[in-house]
Amino acid sequence: MAEMVKSTTSSGPRAAEASPVTRFFRATEIDTRLLGMIGALIIIWIGFHIITGGLFLTPRNLWNLSVQTTDIAVMTTGMVLIIVTRNIDLSVGSVLGLCGMIMGVTQAKILPEYIGFDSPFTWAITLLVGLAAGCLIGAFQGIIIAFLNVPSFIVTLGGLLVWRGATWLVTSGQTVAPMDQTFRIMGGGAEGSIGATWSWIVGICACLFVIASIVGSRRQRRRFGFPRRPMWAEYFLAVLSCVLILGAVWIANSYYWPINIAKKYAETNNIPWPETGMDIPYGIAVPVLIAIVVGIIMTFIATRLRFGRYVFAIGGNPEAAELAGIKTRWVTVRIFALMGILAAIAAAISTARLNAATNSQGTLDELYTIAAAVIGGTSLAGGTGTIAGAMLGALVMQSLQSGMVLAHVDTPLQSVVVGTVLVVAVWLDTVYRARAK
Repeated sequence: MAEMVKSTTSSGPRAAEASPVTRFFRATEIDTRLLGMIGALIIIWIGFHIITGGLFLTPRNLWNLSVQTTDIAVMTTGMVLIIVTRNIDLSVGSVLGLCGMIMGVTQAKILPEYIGFDSPFTWAITLLVGLAAGCLIGAFQGIIIAFLNVPSFIVTLGGLLVWRGATWLVTSGQTVAPMDQTFRIMGGGAEGSIGATWSWIVGICACLFVIASIVGSRRQRRRFGFPRRPMWAEYFLAVLSCVLILGAVWIANSYYWPINIAKKYAETNNIPWPETGMDIPYGIAVPVLIAIVVGIIMTFIATRLRFGRYVFAIGGNPEAAELAGIKTRWVTVRIFALMGILAAIAAAISTARLNAATNSQGTLDELYTIAAAVIGGTSLAGGTGTIAGAMLGALVMQSLQSGMVLAHVDTPLQSVVVGTVLVVAVWLDTVYRARAK
């Protein structure tokens, strides 16, 4: 019976009348909104590459761009679920700053008194403390929103001020540095990247994962009698995904350590320094891997778990979801607790990258996180959003900021551009939803 199921491109006269482009998108099931974002990203990259005289599309800048995007990309995965349920979180930047300061004080001032300096457990204890702090802060805000019926806008706006003030109170405004050596790996840099060999291994494993996912999806559709993509579409998606993954790995491996760092590495490991120099590739940065893993886990939560289905059900119709037996209040608490954990992960990345915990960490990150989610297709009306789109939105936002810095655009004008992009994104979302109806 399943063998007789028709492909998605052969569904009668309607498919025959469609244009070749329409039939292509139907066959491959590519999200046109996501494709539009990729097109916009390419235009932004090419535009800044021309404006900056060829500085933007270089392995060095693209590698730095990927690292700089990670903390916003991590937080925007949680912001998707919050906005989907028709809530908002304006406190994520302040929570990031507070969690970063807590982790800085933990590893620089508290733990050395008990387990000494350079303990192999310092980074793990520090990270657990930060994650616990983020979870408690998020859950606390979620309880106020869910059980005291205070609008999330007000609660998190208050949180923006409260947690920023608490960040200052932890050390009376002092910067805490340096961080534990192992902890700093989460921030990237020469020590926080996995090198060329492991990057290729990770890239190949990612390709195998994509192929296995496509094969598994096709088997599931066949098992339940759902329409399947034609084989050429499956091959196209597999090849395209592998090309993009391996291309990203190649770019990461094309950026080499600075000469001074490479010489120091050679001296430390008793490696003779050749006359022609030594090219040591950075490879994929550890924070990029963290962001990818977070994105995969959050996608699994949003699309495969019952909790994710509850989130989208609440966003689609809160009253109907409650009548269906969904404990909407506890789902709200869990969403904000999860957001707090993600803010703590972003804080760990940010603190490790800076090698310090500062009072200004996370300032305006709430703007970039919300903007990334909205640009990525998450509707402020609730019920609609994707993790992949939000992470791509984070890359778009960071590309704009990085490009404007390279083009020597004044900081006030950068804020004007970011704000304008956010307004335009919301307007386009409104137009798209109106046409979809």
